[in-house]
Amino acid sequence: MARRLRRWLRRLSVGATALAAAATLATPAQAGSRLLGTGGVTQIEGAAGGGLSPWGVLAGTASDTEVAMSVAASEAWLDDYGLRVRGIGLNWHDRVELSYARQRLALDTLGGVLEQEIYGAKLRLFGDPLYHPWGSWSIGVQHKRLDQGQALARAVGAEATQGNDLYLAGSKLFFDAVAGRNLLANLTLRSTRANQGGLLGFGGDRDSGRSLVAEGSLGLFLTPAWVVGVEYRQKPDNLGFAEEQAWQDVFTALFLTRHLSLTGAWLDLGDIAGLDNQRGGYLSLQLAL
Repeated sequence: MARRLRRWLRRLSVGATALAAAATLATPAQAGSRLLGTGGVTQIEGAAGGGLSPWGVLAGTASDTEVAMSVAASEAWLDDYGLRVRGIGLNWHDRVELSYARQRLALDTLGGVLEQEIYGAKLRLFGDPLYHPWGSWSIGVQHKRLDQGQALARAVGAEATQGNDLYLAGSKLFFDAVAGRNLLANLTLRSTRANQGGLLGFGGDRDSGRSLVAEGSLGLFLTPAWVVGVEYRQKPDNLGFAEEQAWQDVFTALFLTRHLSLTGAWLDLGDIAGLDNQRGGYLSLQLAL
């Protein structure tokens, strides 16, 4: 894990230099007109939100007359696994978000690789996270397809190797909430059949139907460009061979400019595929245009 972290930090420094140069050349209009941080970051499934969950906000900082795009590279280092995610999102007039992510899970202890593609769409129903009394609310869909590792998913009892998640998400920023600092709260309700987010297929021998699960997060802005917080993501338990547990993390995000943000977290993903207590670090670099 330490070797992988050092390699990724070297790549991160090179990437950050390139992205910072691109951000310097970009015009302010390309970053949009919404306030810094109101698009969250790119979560592990490609949508705008936190690291683990999609939020009610849309990618970037585009207003209702603008178009924005974000790209992100994320990596997590767990005790027995390594997760790599590359994602891209498009925001049209702060109303519709389209996203794509590719996940690669390296089975460091068991051996092998699982890869999944995720196509997402999110529609903002109403509201604004800053000024509307109920915040901003969106509905979304994610189509997930397991490209590599289908045989393993079938072997552990999955019914299918592709499926759809549906979710309703809300985000609200509370001004002057804690010691004069602003607090961002998010709630997501998801209908899903995905095992371990889809990396172990969909449905199973224990439960083949859809489950309604809850996800949430709180983020405290220590400064206008620095937030710390926690996330929680409930998950269904469809497979009889191994219990599936909730995901949670403690995170910090720095919005270095309107174009560039860096997120770090300590993950606790519970037991995965019979391997206990999968914990480790997470880093994500995002460029918004």
